Amino acid sequence: MVGWLSLPAILLLSIPFLTLVSVTPWHHLQLAWGDNGSILTSMTLGLLALGIIIVIGTPAAWWLSRSRERKRLLGELLVMIPLLTPPLAMGILLVSAFGPYGVIGHWLTVLGMTLVNNPAAFVLAQVYGALPYFIVVARSAFATVPDTILEAGHTLGGSDWACFRRLTLPLALPGLASAVSLAWVRAVGEFGIVMIFAYFPQGIPVKLYINLQNDGVDAVYTLLWVLLIVTLPLPIACYILSKKTANE
Repeated sequence: MVGWLSLPAILLLSIPFLTLVSVTPWHHLQLAWGDNGSILTSMTLGLLALGIIIVIGTPAAWWLSRSRERKRLLGELLVMIPLLTPPLAMGILLVSAFGPYGVIGHWLTVLGMTLVNNPAAFVLAQVYGALPYFIVVARSAFATVPDTILEAGHTLGGSDWACFRRLTLPLALPGLASAVSLAWVRAVGEFGIVMIFAYFPQGIPVKLYINLQNDGVDAVYTLLWVLLIVTLPLPIACYILSKKTANE
């Protein structure tokens, strides 16, 4: 009975992708002018953003999962607010903060630097779009590690770093893989924040929008497939890894 009740949701989610397969002009797939540059931009700067997210997000997620202090609630709130803020609004906020007339942007201008419509702004927009998701999922992954195992590690003389590296990371690995994959999808697929804060250089989502505006929907299918090929394999691989780990 439950299986039949789940059918409407599954069918509803599959309709757009089944439609994409049927409407794609397979006999003359070709990229539009400038699409190669957008792919390179999304891939290279997306990987850079992902590295930054992992480096700064992992300690935050670990602290949120283990801290019992009241200030942890403030930390969770500061993570949730950007996650819940609509992307277009977040883009405007970034312009207000880091733009040439913003508080931080003013001082950057004094130093001869800008943080709007350049690769650094593109990476920053991706970080803001994906970092909260990474922290939330990674926090849940770290929270699954039993305290008793970590206490046993400390009892045997292990330092905090040793226990984290040898106990916490292996046990939380499936959840951390999900956090990384979600961050990758969010970073590469971010449109609203990038559109407002870093229109140039143009990544795949913005280029899809430009192609759609200039040439219509038929001009976007090839690049749309590229976006799916770039973003989906990592989450699927992480999902398979988590299933295999759960069954072992």
